[in-house]
Amino acid sequence: MELDLISLVIFLPLVGAFALVLFPGSAHGAMRTFSLVVTTVVFFLSLKLFFGFETNAEMQFVRNVPWLPSLGISYKVGIDGVSLFLVLLVTFLMPVAVLSTFEAVTERVKEFHFCMLLLETAMIGAFVSLDLFLFYIFWELMLIPMYFLIGIWGGERRIYATIKFFIFTMVGSLLMLVAILVLVFAYKGQTGELTFELSRLYGVELAASTQWLLFLAFALSFAIKVPMFPFHTWLPDAHVEAPTAGSVILAGVLLKMGTYGFFRFAMPLFPEAALKAIPLIISLAIIGIIYGALVAMVQQDVKKLVAYSSVSHLGFVMLGLFALNTQAVEGAVYQMLNHGLSTGALFLLVGVIYERRHTRMIDSFGGLTKVMPVYAVVFMIVTLSSIGLPPLNGFVGEFLILLGAFKANALWAVLASTGVVLGAIYMLWMYQRVFFGPVRHAENEGLKDLNLREVVVFLPILVMIIAMGVYPKPFLSRMEPAVERFIKQVTEKRMTRETGGRMERFVIIDDASVDGGASTDEADAAERAVPASGAAGENAAPASGSAAGETQGGGEAPRGDNRTGSSGGAATPARSGGTSGKGGGR
Repeated sequence: MELDLISLVIFLPLVGAFALVLFPGSAHGAMRTFSLVVTTVVFFLSLKLFFGFETNAEMQFVRNVPWLPSLGISYKVGIDGVSLFLVLLVTFLMPVAVLSTFEAVTERVKEFHFCMLLLETAMIGAFVSLDLFLFYIFWELMLIPMYFLIGIWGGERRIYATIKFFIFTMVGSLLMLVAILVLVFAYKGQTGELTFELSRLYGVELAASTQWLLFLAFALSFAIKVPMFPFHTWLPDAHVEAPTAGSVILAGVLLKMGTYGFFRFAMPLFPEAALKAIPLIISLAIIGIIYGALVAMVQQDVKKLVAYSSVSHLGFVMLGLFALNTQAVEGAVYQMLNHGLSTGALFLLVGVIYERRHTRMIDSFGGLTKVMPVYAVVFMIVTLSSIGLPPLNGFVGEFLILLGAFKANALWAVLASTGVVLGAIYMLWMYQRVFFGPVRHAENEGLKDLNLREVVVFLPILVMIIAMGVYPKPFLSRMEPAVERFIKQVTEKRMTRETGGRMERFVIIDDASVDGGASTDEADAAERAVPASGAAGENAAPASGSAAGETQGGGEAPRGDNRTGSSGGAATPARSGGTSGKGGGR
């Protein structure tokens, strides 16, 4: 039964969605309650994944069932220390989002909650898929309910926003599908076996030009979803026009599909291309950080301001992923969770005031601390979380990202840190204009403060914001082995040569891995290619990169032990000079 737990978490929302069809169309209260119960049960089931998770780099709770064996397609799912927390983010935000709609959604209630539950299944499935075909099915399935959530329950320009969102995402998805097929048939050409299993496809040997093209296809699809500059233009329209719950899920979870896609697929599948793309991706990430902050600063619509802040915050995540050292990548994953909580809460807060005043314009407010003091306190805590003030969660993620970026390249950290300053400026300036000063409009004098239901909505988010800022260890310790495996998958360079009719693999050891007291001669010796099979002697160990300890389809590439420090070294082209083993402690 334990192996089926992950499937239960995936498909219980889908079962609940079809159960909603049996409810009478007028039973709005019953449908809302049922949807809330289903999402809450899924959350508590997902907690069993957390407490049953063992801290190591292997995939856990793996379920592998042949689906279309003649085509090499299987239902294979599992989690590691990164996907674990992204699944928990989904299951945590869904009941919060559902509860927030109890008074906001009054039309087509059955259809709305059906879309929400279907969306939950699709999101969880995408995060746990270990088969590329299965991942693509869940990836595309997410589009359908979000399309209807924006198009039916959105604002005045909802049709325009929906079509723009759909076209952007669909174009990237089709390119990724083509790249998946090319990758699968390249593996078949090398092994004679047709498979979509991710752990085997990690081992495909590709020409540099082919790898670069396939990486670009995957990267474009994920960059649109992040969204990275300049592929971000669909996001503000989708956020502004989406209903509050749709904005919460879009910002809190769907954007993380892009960053997770880089982590799980694009970079480990095509490591050489990923390393070559570092200057390009880092440049776009830093541009996005600064551009998103500057554009957010001039917004008069609070919801659009929060939308552009996502462009800036997700730029930090991309910076951390491509800095490729332990601190930066852990910070990136942690910032995914932080952004889901803080930005999701900001959209909920904007929704609260919009339900009361039916406007989101900053000039329409002022002095709200006098009429809505509890609301003002909650908004301030979430604002401080968003700008990364200690001891709240945002500080931990941004600090780790900037620390890791500085180790890889000091200029990256200096430029990115301007986004932190600009973020504080636009968030605090917005807060000042909305909450401080006199009550400038008579319509605001009678506004009601948060009611009990709304307090219940925000309370768990506030608890997590503080808990993750004060004590991040339970999160970082569980994700660290998966992060180190990811870094090794991408940065471990291999040389292959033909010797006597057989292939030998060699591991290049970066001189940054050599202990600080090593001489120049020792460093030169360490940097020379060391035969990974046989010549490494007793220090040889299986190469990382295979899920759940499985052998990769392209064969294993043994590596040296932790004394080489290869698991946590900085990315090419910059070297971190980190410590051996884990590449520097936190």
